[in-house]
Amino acid sequence: MYTIFCLSMSDQIAITTRMIKDEATRLGFSACGIARVEPVEAEMRRLDTWLAKGYQAGMAYLANHREIRRDPQGLVEGAKSIISVALNYYPARKRDPEQPHIAYYAYGRDYHEVVKEKLRQLWQYVVRNLPEGTAEEARVFTDSAPLLERYWAWKAGLGWIGKNTQLILPGKGSYFFLGEIVTTWEADAYDKPVPSRCGTCNRCLQACPTGALEKAHTLNANHCLSYLTIENRGEIPPREARLLGNRLYGCDTCQQVCPWNRFAIPATEPDFQPSEALLQLQKEDLKMFTKDDYNRIFAKSAVKRAKYEGLIRTIKHLNIE
Repeated sequence: MYTIFCLSMSDQIAITTRMIKDEATRLGFSACGIARVEPVEAEMRRLDTWLAKGYQAGMAYLANHREIRRDPQGLVEGAKSIISVALNYYPARKRDPEQPHIAYYAYGRDYHEVVKEKLRQLWQYVVRNLPEGTAEEARVFTDSAPLLERYWAWKAGLGWIGKNTQLILPGKGSYFFLGEIVTTWEADAYDKPVPSRCGTCNRCLQACPTGALEKAHTLNANHCLSYLTIENRGEIPPREARLLGNRLYGCDTCQQVCPWNRFAIPATEPDFQPSEALLQLQKEDLKMFTKDDYNRIFAKSAVKRAKYEGLIRTIKHLNIE
């Protein structure tokens, strides 16, 4: 599940944080920052409180590996730095809003391999520029390890965690995948966290269709339409089912109303461009939606996360006549 490197080779100059950020930009990342590895205390207390309230719903795995979440050295022994990156997925072409909604992040190829491959390339660049005789270890992740991604992205200066719990990049918005390199390499300089710029804005809280955003920075997944149509393996509760609207997979509402997303620009990554089949999927097509249709339209998409049975469960609540 994870990728591990332990390499030593270079006759070039020692790598610097500036060089890494420049290479990250060349690889297509929209932001890159570096944080010093330290145990996470305050954020873990917030996580513990959230879990104790049962706000994780059916995502029991979020309570696992607590010590690794607290200290990333459990992922890479002797880790000193976390290189955090953000990769834009905002779609250049969108589905007809009158048709069943599919979360923007799932429009293109499943992001896990796309982001991880770019992270591998970034780490190879680091290795090529290590001083001769230096051996550093690293592992790359994107939503694939017990790592507090948004916290580390915040600590690495990429942006701040908004009231909707999404990481918001200043002047760019929140439509980004996050990825990390956890490494024993020690940076020549570390980035500082970005202060919140949400101010008094509460649009995301007001717009949440089910009130799952109970207050700033607090999401109750039991009522979240994104969770209920993607991660949830059971039935959608009657109240939330009535509030689904035309949401087939995911929600996006709290991001769509965020003023910072007026700065969102279309992604240029070829792998994130939607197929015509996905763009043209109509309500009528869902009346007799077969497993073959599912495999054809969502072959390489993150929509596979919900599984065919999950989509069928959601379809029956969409009032398709």
